Amino acid sequence: MGFLRPLSPDDQGRRRFQVLSPVDQTDTGSFTCASPADVDAAMARARAVQPAWAQTPIKDRAALMQNALKLLIERQEDYLKILISDTGRTEMETRFMEILATCDVMNFYGRRAHKILKDDRPGLHLLRTKRASIAYRPMGVVAVISPWNGPFILSINPTIQAVLAGNAVLIKPSEVTPWSASLVQTLFEDAGFPKGLVQVLLGDGATGKALIDALPDKLSFTGSVDTGRTVGRSCGEKLIPCTLELGGKDAMIICADAPMERAIGGAVFGSLMNAGQYCSGTERIYVVREVAETFIQGVVEKVAAIQLGRDIGPFIFEPQLDLVEKQVNDAVAAGARVLTGGKRAGSFFQPTVLVDVTHQMDVMTEETFGPILPILIVEDEEEAIRMANDCRFGLGAAIWTQDKAKGERMGRRLNAGSVIINDAAVAYGALEVPFGGRKESGVGSVNGANGLRNFCHAQPILTERLGPKEERVWYPFTPEKVDGIKQAVAWIWGTPIRWLM
Repeated sequence: MGFLRPLSPDDQGRRRFQVLSPVDQTDTGSFTCASPADVDAAMARARAVQPAWAQTPIKDRAALMQNALKLLIERQEDYLKILISDTGRTEMETRFMEILATCDVMNFYGRRAHKILKDDRPGLHLLRTKRASIAYRPMGVVAVISPWNGPFILSINPTIQAVLAGNAVLIKPSEVTPWSASLVQTLFEDAGFPKGLVQVLLGDGATGKALIDALPDKLSFTGSVDTGRTVGRSCGEKLIPCTLELGGKDAMIICADAPMERAIGGAVFGSLMNAGQYCSGTERIYVVREVAETFIQGVVEKVAAIQLGRDIGPFIFEPQLDLVEKQVNDAVAAGARVLTGGKRAGSFFQPTVLVDVTHQMDVMTEETFGPILPILIVEDEEEAIRMANDCRFGLGAAIWTQDKAKGERMGRRLNAGSVIINDAAVAYGALEVPFGGRKESGVGSVNGANGLRNFCHAQPILTERLGPKEERVWYPFTPEKVDGIKQAVAWIWGTPIRWLM
């Protein structure tokens, strides 16, 4: 269960865990799981503080977010130590995946929230005597359940958006990486946000269940498909709106005209970043036979030069190491060949290139979440598209070609939530656009203007402008009114005037 060890319950019977470093299993501290009573108390504090926060002007919310940004920059070295201790990740990856990304989210939404959340005033095509406004009102209290693979950014990104939209937030991070998410509450409180507006509840799955049972007004979940199904069912029963960002098995297509040197580097980075432990990592590669030998040789050379500890970190979640090892061993037993890597090394797994793989192997069809590059040679781009779509996941995909127009045409045929042309692992960082999956990769999307608005209820307000004594469809229903409706249908939609409606 992660790099965790259970401890004896406390005097109130609450579960306790000791947290161990993913690198060498040294003790990094212990925590007590929040009980249902603890969750209810946190929910009460959030509900008490949220109404006043909802009335706070967006420009004042954004000013506090700039305070948090400045504080994060000042504290980044201290935060870096905690994040690396929690995950074992390399310094480079921790800086750009957690610190840099968080700074960007804070500044991006802090500067744009007032424009994104201002009232819309659409014109009404039929009810022209009315004026319409759409107010983006906070949901109330948002629950965020975040995973272990990006414990800071995946906790704070939805929190930033929810708070700017006027909500209070309760975060239940993965029990595997508790210290990273705990930084979020401290950061917001020290930046001047009201106490109780952002709270972190440490705990395991039972704590997550208690959080849903406390009936938040919205849930943002990032995690595995299996847990996502459970969360989705629970939210459905309680009619809690939810966003589920789940697993992936992202395909990469290497066309015959791919910019080869860049494609090789992108394939290796897309597969190995964070030791492959991210949902939109490259998990299967389809290369056109015409360039397969050159591509595979280049990938093997680059992967073989990767150093454990310097370039790639350990597994953060202990059972995931066993799953990756099993997928690789099962693939080899079924005929796949290992060109480099293929073995575990303590809590690390060697970056591995596999060839002679098929869609009968789990390594090509089930989420791996590890530093594995399975490469399948296809005859042409049509076969690559067909194979890429042959998957129950649909989070992202990448295409490499020098003909960018062709790449975009191919991308529109892929059943993926997002498509990247001639790059890898950048979709989540493109904050202007939505990020979400199809099929079993999730429900809803995050980021973009709609991502921020998804933490609001879009409330239409219709106001009568002209104020006649009565409307034509009000009671009583006289023959004259019936005839008037009949004539209106014939005149408005039975003549060219409908093109003006």
